[in-house]
Amino acid sequence: MGWLWAIIVGLVLGLLAKAIIPGKQHSPLWLTTIFGMLGAVVGNAIARGFGVEETKGIDWSRHIFQVIAAVAIVYLGDSLYMSTVAKRKHRA
Repeated sequence: MGWLWAIIVGLVLGLLAKAIIPGKQHSPLWLTTIFGMLGAVVGNAIARGFGVEETKGIDWSRHIFQVIAAVAIVYLGDSLYMSTVAKRKHRA
């Protein structure tokens, strides 16, 4: 159940990050999900670094860190994806 939950959270965070970033992103859905999963992990680490501990109920501050991290990772990951895809298409 842990992996399924990670995939669902990654999908939601990745799609939310794509919605926040202006313009069109070209990375496929599976890659966006992975970027979202990475955003969740990085956001949790940053939240722990700022001293945010687990709380009862919804932990909004942790979620904010996760969304910010997901936005950064989706933006950078999509840029890298487009640069590699453009190189492949240019060679062909």
